[in-house]
Amino acid sequence: MKKFSVKAMVSIGMLSSISYVLMLLNFPMPPFPKFLMVDFSDIPALIAALIFGPAAGILVELLKNMLDYFMTGSETGVPVGHAANFAAGVLFILPTYYIYQRVKTKKGMTFALVAGTASMAILMSVLNYYVFLPAYTMFLNMPAMSGPETKQFIVAGVLPFNFVKGIMMSLVFMLIFTRMKTWIERQQTYKSA
Repeated sequence: MKKFSVKAMVSIGMLSSISYVLMLLNFPMPPFPKFLMVDFSDIPALIAALIFGPAAGILVELLKNMLDYFMTGSETGVPVGHAANFAAGVLFILPTYYIYQRVKTKKGMTFALVAGTASMAILMSVLNYYVFLPAYTMFLNMPAMSGPETKQFIVAGVLPFNFVKGIMMSLVFMLIFTRMKTWIERQQTYKSA
């Protein structure tokens, strides 16, 4: 694992705390199932990735979910929802980070956020189908959905929800990014010096 400076570790800890607080401020979106909640906790992880690299963003996602699991627990005792949140966050920030590194403009960031949103929505649909929904049914002792029921749930619920969540996060991030772009670039310069 990449070695971080003391400043980087303090910043990652602070961004993880902010991310955890933002995770607590979640809310449902009316047309979607109530357990699919929108929050903006991936934004601090994306900032960490842009300044300190992708490992820092992943670390913020991990620490945020660990904090939430230990503070609020899980209805199953098994952190399936936290694992899904971690996966969604990583699938959003990594494509955004890598594309923005190639095209460091506002248009590049816009394209990177669109790619991150698409990556999160599509790959989370696949992961929900094969991993997370079966894990929920196993740990909650619920009757398993049939193949067509699962596909319908993912196509009508999970996929559009993740697109909407990604668009909302992208809009909020762009508002922040337009103000912080110079500061983020300055932090990257200090990090590499």
